[in-house]
Amino acid sequence: MLSRSLDHGVLVVTVHEDPGTGPRAEFTAQIRDLVHAHEPAPVVVVIDEAAATPGVVGALVDAYGECGDLDVLTSVATHSAFARRLFEAAALNGSRLVVHSRIDVAVTTAYTVTA
Repeated sequence: MLSRSLDHGVLVVTVHEDPGTGPRAEFTAQIRDLVHAHEPAPVVVVIDEAAATPGVVGALVDAYGECGDLDVLTSVATHSAFARRLFEAAALNGSRLVVHSRIDVAVTTAYTVTA
């Protein structure tokens, strides 16, 4: 479901598929724990097409909210226009998660802003 790598000191977490409704809280906790473990370095969460669902977007918004006390730049990258629209709708409700359409731009931005 998840893989992770480092790119120029940026933790890149890739979500490969929707975990389903049962383990969604566990998925949120995994993301939150990865952000905490990599603190203070930036984190980019990449959402593959198969994972571009309302459940994954909701879980990421929740994880981001739970990490609000940290000073960690966390952003999302996805090619899915549907997922980006869901994140935009979440932004109207107060989430300020930065969403990129390209992974390389997300990583470069995270690296540059925190360097």
